[in-house]
Amino acid sequence: MVNYIWLGMIVFGILVAGANGQVEVVTRAALEGADKAVKTSLNLIAIITFWLGIMKLAEAAGLVRALARLVRPMTRFLFPDVPANHPAMGAIIMNLSANILGLGNAATPMGLIAMQELQKLNRGDPKTATTAMCTFLALNTSCLTLIPTTIIGIRVMYGSSDPTAIVGTTIFATACGMTVAIIVDWILRAIYGRQG
Repeated sequence: MVNYIWLGMIVFGILVAGANGQVEVVTRAALEGADKAVKTSLNLIAIITFWLGIMKLAEAAGLVRALARLVRPMTRFLFPDVPANHPAMGAIIMNLSANILGLGNAATPMGLIAMQELQKLNRGDPKTATTAMCTFLALNTSCLTLIPTTIIGIRVMYGSSDPTAIVGTTIFATACGMTVAIIVDWILRAIYGRQG
Protein backbone atom coordinates (compact mmCIF):
# COMPACT_ATOMS: atom_id res chain seq x y z
CA MET A 1 0.00 0.00 0.00
CA VAL A 2 2.80 2.42 0.88
CA ASN A 3 4.38 1.74 -2.51
CA TYR A 4 1.18 2.92 -4.21
CA ILE A 5 1.14 6.07 -2.09
CA TRP A 6 4.75 6.86 -3.06
CA LEU A 7 4.04 6.10 -6.71
CA GLY A 8 0.98 8.36 -6.61
CA MET A 9 2.96 11.23 -5.08
CA ILE A 10 5.74 10.86 -7.66
CA VAL A 11 3.32 10.72 -10.61
CA PHE A 12 1.33 13.66 -9.21
CA GLY A 13 4.54 15.68 -8.78
CA ILE A 14 5.62 14.95 -12.35
CA LEU A 15 2.17 15.87 -13.68
CA VAL A 16 2.12 19.15 -11.77
CA ALA A 17 5.67 19.98 -12.94
CA GLY A 18 4.66 19.14 -16.53
CA ALA A 19 1.52 21.27 -16.31
CA ASN A 20 3.65 24.19 -15.10
CA GLY A 21 6.29 23.60 -17.79
CA GLN A 22 9.02 22.79 -15.24
CA VAL A 23 9.82 19.10 -15.78
CA GLU A 24 13.54 19.91 -15.46
CA VAL A 25 12.89 20.74 -11.80
CA VAL A 26 11.81 17.14 -11.21
CA THR A 27 14.92 15.81 -12.95
CA ARG A 28 17.23 18.12 -10.97
CA ALA A 29 15.52 17.24 -7.69
CA ALA A 30 15.77 13.51 -8.44
CA LEU A 31 19.49 13.73 -9.21
CA GLU A 32 20.25 15.95 -6.21
CA GLY A 33 18.20 13.65 -3.97
CA ALA A 34 20.04 10.57 -5.24
CA ASP A 35 23.39 12.30 -4.67
CA LYS A 36 22.46 13.27 -1.12
CA ALA A 37 21.10 9.76 -0.41
CA VAL A 38 24.36 8.12 -1.47
CA LYS A 39 26.45 10.53 0.63
CA THR A 40 24.20 10.08 3.65
CA SER A 41 24.26 6.27 3.25
CA LEU A 42 28.05 6.20 3.13
CA ASN A 43 28.27 8.43 6.19
CA LEU A 44 25.74 6.23 8.02
CA ILE A 45 27.80 3.14 7.19
CA ALA A 46 30.77 4.80 8.88
CA ILE A 47 28.68 5.73 11.92
CA ILE A 48 27.13 2.26 12.20
CA THR A 49 30.52 0.58 11.80
CA PHE A 50 31.98 2.77 14.54
CA TRP A 51 29.17 2.03 16.98
CA LEU A 52 29.17 -1.67 16.17
CA GLY A 53 32.87 -1.63 17.07
CA ILE A 54 32.01 0.16 20.32
CA MET A 55 29.36 -2.51 20.95
CA LYS A 56 31.98 -5.23 20.46
CA LEU A 57 34.30 -3.44 22.91
CA ALA A 58 31.44 -3.08 25.40
CA GLU A 59 30.67 -6.76 24.95
CA ALA A 60 34.33 -7.72 25.51
CA ALA A 61 34.50 -5.46 28.57
CA GLY A 62 31.40 -7.09 30.08
CA LEU A 63 29.15 -4.02 29.77
CA VAL A 64 26.61 -5.85 27.63
CA ARG A 65 26.50 -8.77 30.09
CA ALA A 66 26.03 -6.32 32.97
CA LEU A 67 23.20 -4.61 31.11
CA ALA A 68 21.72 -8.02 30.33
CA ARG A 69 21.78 -8.87 34.07
CA LEU A 70 19.94 -5.62 34.79
CA VAL A 71 17.35 -6.35 32.11
CA ARG A 72 16.85 -10.05 33.02
CA PRO A 73 14.35 -9.50 35.91
CA MET A 74 12.21 -7.32 33.65
CA THR A 75 12.27 -9.93 30.89
CA ARG A 76 11.21 -12.68 33.29
CA PHE A 77 8.24 -10.49 34.29
CA LEU A 78 7.33 -9.58 30.70
CA PHE A 79 7.86 -13.06 29.22
CA PRO A 80 6.50 -15.52 31.81
CA ASP A 81 5.80 -18.15 29.11
CA VAL A 82 9.43 -18.29 27.96
CA PRO A 83 11.70 -20.60 30.00
CA ALA A 84 14.55 -18.70 31.69
CA ASN A 85 17.31 -20.67 29.97
CA HIS A 86 15.67 -20.89 26.55
CA PRO A 87 17.72 -19.42 23.65
CA ALA A 88 14.83 -17.03 22.95
CA MET A 89 15.39 -15.32 26.29
CA GLY A 90 19.07 -14.76 25.57
CA ALA A 91 18.28 -13.32 22.14
CA ILE A 92 15.57 -11.07 23.62
CA ILE A 93 17.97 -9.77 26.29
CA MET A 94 20.72 -9.10 23.74
CA ASN A 95 18.26 -7.36 21.42
CA LEU A 96 16.93 -5.13 24.17
CA SER A 97 20.46 -4.38 25.41
CA ALA A 98 21.57 -3.28 21.94
CA ASN A 99 18.44 -1.15 21.53
CA ILE A 100 18.97 0.47 24.92
CA LEU A 101 22.50 1.38 23.84
CA GLY A 102 21.10 2.90 20.64
CA LEU A 103 22.48 0.21 18.37
CA GLY A 104 19.35 -0.74 16.47
CA ASN A 105 21.34 -2.19 13.58
CA ALA A 106 23.20 -4.50 15.96
CA ALA A 107 19.87 -5.43 17.57
CA THR A 108 18.26 -6.60 14.33
CA PRO A 109 20.01 -10.01 14.02
CA MET A 110 19.23 -10.78 17.66
CA GLY A 111 15.62 -9.75 17.08
CA LEU A 112 15.31 -12.15 14.17
CA ILE A 113 16.86 -14.95 16.21
CA ALA A 114 14.52 -14.17 19.12
CA MET A 115 11.46 -14.42 16.86
CA GLN A 116 12.68 -17.73 15.39
CA GLU A 117 13.25 -19.12 18.88
CA LEU A 118 9.86 -17.83 20.07
CA GLN A 119 8.25 -19.55 17.09
CA LYS A 120 9.71 -22.85 18.33
CA LEU A 121 7.73 -22.32 21.56
CA ASN A 122 4.50 -21.67 19.63
CA ARG A 123 2.13 -24.51 20.48
CA GLY A 124 -0.72 -23.11 18.40
CA ASP A 125 -1.15 -22.08 14.79
CA PRO A 126 2.30 -21.28 13.36
CA LYS A 127 0.78 -18.30 11.51
CA THR A 128 -0.49 -16.77 14.76
CA ALA A 129 1.82 -14.74 16.99
CA THR A 130 2.13 -15.85 20.59
CA THR A 131 1.85 -13.55 23.59
CA ALA A 132 5.63 -13.51 23.91
CA MET A 133 6.02 -12.60 20.24
CA CYS A 134 3.59 -9.69 20.57
CA THR A 135 5.31 -8.46 23.73
CA PHE A 136 8.73 -8.72 22.10
CA LEU A 137 7.55 -6.85 19.02
CA ALA A 138 6.09 -4.09 21.19
CA LEU A 139 9.32 -3.79 23.19
CA ASN A 140 11.56 -3.98 20.15
CA THR A 141 9.76 -1.14 18.38
CA SER A 142 9.44 1.08 21.44
CA CYS A 143 12.56 0.25 23.43
CA LEU A 144 14.16 2.73 25.78
CA THR A 145 17.21 4.32 24.15
CA LEU A 146 19.91 5.80 26.37
CA ILE A 147 22.32 6.81 23.60
CA PRO A 148 20.69 7.63 20.22
CA THR A 149 23.90 6.96 18.29
CA THR A 150 22.54 7.10 14.75
CA ILE A 151 20.67 10.36 15.33
CA ILE A 152 23.72 11.91 16.98
CA GLY A 153 25.80 10.80 13.99
CA ILE A 154 23.36 12.33 11.52
CA ARG A 155 23.31 15.58 13.49
CA VAL A 156 27.14 15.65 13.42
CA MET A 157 27.07 14.91 9.68
CA TYR A 158 24.85 17.92 9.01
CA GLY A 159 26.84 20.28 11.22
CA SER A 160 24.71 20.55 14.34
CA SER A 161 26.23 22.88 16.92
CA ASP A 162 25.11 20.51 19.72
CA PRO A 163 24.48 17.02 18.31
CA THR A 164 23.91 15.48 21.75
CA ALA A 165 21.20 17.96 22.73
CA ILE A 166 18.57 15.33 21.90
CA VAL A 167 19.80 12.74 24.39
CA GLY A 168 17.56 13.85 27.28
CA THR A 169 14.45 14.18 25.17
CA THR A 170 15.20 10.86 23.47
CA ILE A 171 15.45 9.09 26.82
CA PHE A 172 12.17 10.69 27.93
CA ALA A 173 10.33 9.94 24.67
CA THR A 174 11.54 6.34 24.43
CA ALA A 175 10.78 5.73 28.12
CA CYS A 176 7.24 7.00 27.58
CA GLY A 177 6.87 4.91 24.42
CA MET A 178 8.12 1.76 26.10
CA THR A 179 5.88 2.31 29.13
CA VAL A 180 2.82 2.75 26.92
CA ALA A 181 3.77 -0.33 24.88
CA ILE A 182 4.05 -2.48 28.02
CA ILE A 183 0.76 -1.19 29.44
CA VAL A 184 -1.12 -1.71 26.17
CA ASP A 185 0.40 -5.17 25.81
CA TRP A 186 -0.82 -6.17 29.27
CA ILE A 187 -4.28 -4.67 28.63
CA LEU A 188 -4.60 -6.58 25.36
CA ARG A 189 -3.43 -9.77 27.10
CA ALA A 190 -6.19 -9.31 29.67
CA ILE A 191 -8.83 -8.58 27.02
CA TYR A 192 -7.93 -11.24 24.47
CA GLY A 193 -6.23 -13.77 26.75
CA ARG A 194 -3.64 -14.85 24.18
CA GLN A 195 -1.93 -18.05 25.17
CA GLY A 196 1.56 -19.44 24.63
